Formats: sequence, structure tokens, C-alpha cells
Amino acid sequence: MLSWTCPAPLRDRPRVVMGHGGGGALSAELVEQVLLPAFGGREPAALTDSATVELGGARLAFSTDSFVVRPLFFPGGSIGDLAVNGTVNDLAMSGARPAVLSCGLILEEGVELDTVARVARALGAAARAAGVRVVTGDTKVVEAGHGDGVYVNTSGIGLIPAGVDLRPERVVPGDVVVVSGAVGAHGVAIMSERENLRFEVGIESDCAPLGGLVEAMLAVTPDLHVLRDPTRGGLAAALNEIAAGSGTGVVVQERAVPVPPPVAAACAMLGLDPMYVANEGKLVAFVPREHADAVLAAMRAHPRGAEAAIVGEVVADHPGMVVARTGLGGTRVVDLPLGEQLPRIC
Repeated sequence: MLSWTCPAPLRDRPRVVMGHGGGGALSAELVEQVLLPAFGGREPAALTDSATVELGGARLAFSTDSFVVRPLFFPGGSIGDLAVNGTVNDLAMSGARPAVLSCGLILEEGVELDTVARVARALGAAARAAGVRVVTGDTKVVEAGHGDGVYVNTSGIGLIPAGVDLRPERVVPGDVVVVSGAVGAHGVAIMSERENLRFEVGIESDCAPLGGLVEAMLAVTPDLHVLRDPTRGGLAAALNEIAAGSGTGVVVQERAVPVPPPVAAACAMLGLDPMYVANEGKLVAFVPREHADAVLAAMRAHPRGAEAAIVGEVVADHPGMVVARTGLGGTRVVDLPLGEQLPRIC
């Protein structure tokens, strides 16, 4: 028993564990208790997936992310697609138009060059599809046994249009919560490939760029309050982060959350909650009620938002807490996950 490990261990453990990279409570504690004090800041509510900076009179979004997914290639995508779309989507959640990326590769000694070339081709194709350029980069090689084939880091810069101000502090009671489509496909696709699971219906990752969808939403009104792509920790983590950052409560109608039947069946079989499973091509938006119908229509008219749905609302009650109303008429608290149900999903 002494050799057992868990992705969500006791919080007083003195060493880094897998749960620290899961996007849940352990990740937040690592940032707030270790990293922010070292970097000179202690404002967890201001932390988002990209930073907004002013430079030369322009408002820029800047983001960086590292990708260590296993396996490198999975149904619906690869680490190359993730490296582009993950960073592009982080920029888009600030309302920015993604423009340029950097690419850093960490290669393990012994990995086949054909594998590296395949990752590079996927990354280049994803960049072209997202309308961004890879303009700089770096490559390092580590000894055999000190990596996992290929790791990728991408950083990106985008331009934020005038009048766009997306941040949790703008969320107010009465706002409507909208998701752009069905949740859970990415995490289940990764797990099925990793564990060699086979379902009657194939499940593919939803990995995709969201910049065009965000532009369509902003064309309806720049007065969106906040956007978030629910990656690590899934929809539950994204909602909890926004509730905490805004000091408001969120009520979700559980049956309104779109979940593909194959994903729902796989989660039921494996004891997973789809609201906590990662996505790589979906967003959640907090929209003023007066604009909700128009924004929803614009989302459904876009290929990336055809299955968009209103799933909840913001309330003044239980600030900082997310509550789901179940199909049986009861309620349950949707906590921030401690670690991650499925490690290494991005």
C-alpha cells in the first residue's frame, strides 16, 4: 500500500503530485501559495488563461501553455493540434484576434524523426487553420528516459478590439450561462486511446480553434462579460473559477448541459462526471440577459457553435459557489475538483 499513488492526494503532501497539474484546487493552491509570492503578486481572482497588456497604445493578449499529452496522437487530433488550439483559444477568451505564436519543442533522445515530423506537420496545419503564424521557436533534447517522446510549449499574442472587456469581475446576477456545444469528448477520447478502450460508437476529441466563433459573438455585442474554455477540470472547474472571481453564485440546469450519448455512456461505465471532463474546442460564456438570445443565435449559426445551449444563470445567492439542479428536482453542489479525473489530457 505504501507504493500506491493518487492524482488527488492529501493537500499537506510536501512534494508535487499529478493533481497539481489537473486544473483544480491543488493547481490553484500551487499558484497562489508558491508561485505568486515568488513572482511578486497575490491576486488569484485576476488570474486568467491569458494576460491583457497595453503596448504602444494597443491592447494585447499574451498567453503561454505547455502540452504533455499522452498519447501524442489520438482520435480527432494530436499534441500538435492541441499546442496551437490551446493557446489560440486562450487568447480568444480575452476577446483577442490571435496573430502570432512561438513554438518550443522538448524532444526525448531516441524518439523517431518521423514522429517529430508528424507532430510538426499537424502543428503547422492547425496554425494555418486558425489563421495564425508560427514566427519563432526553440528545440531542446533531453536524455532517454527523461521525457515522453515530445513535449510542446506555445506562446501567443493577439490584438484585443476596442470596447471588449472580458473578465470575471464584470459578471453580475441575472447573466445567462451559455456553452458552445456538447462537453466531455476530448477527455474521453484521450482515455479511450490511452487505455485501449473500444466503444460501439467512436469518440473523437473536439480539439478546434474558437477565434472565429468568438468574433461572431462579439459582432452581436462587445458587451459579453466573460469567456472561458473549459479544458482541465472541465465545465465544472471553469464555472467555479468564474464564480469565485466574480463573487456571485451560479445555478446550472443539469439536463440542459449537452453531453453526447457515447460520452455519457462511457462516463457512466467508468464512474466519471461529464462536467469535470476536459474539452479542447468548447467555450462557456456569461452573457447579459438582454443579449442572450441574439448571441445564442449567432453561435448556432457558426460551425463551432451549432449545438450551443443556455445551461444556467448567475444569482446573488451562495456567492462563489456553483449549484446544479438535477433532473429529479433536487440540487447538488458542483465543487472545484481537487485534482483531475483524467491526468495528462493536454
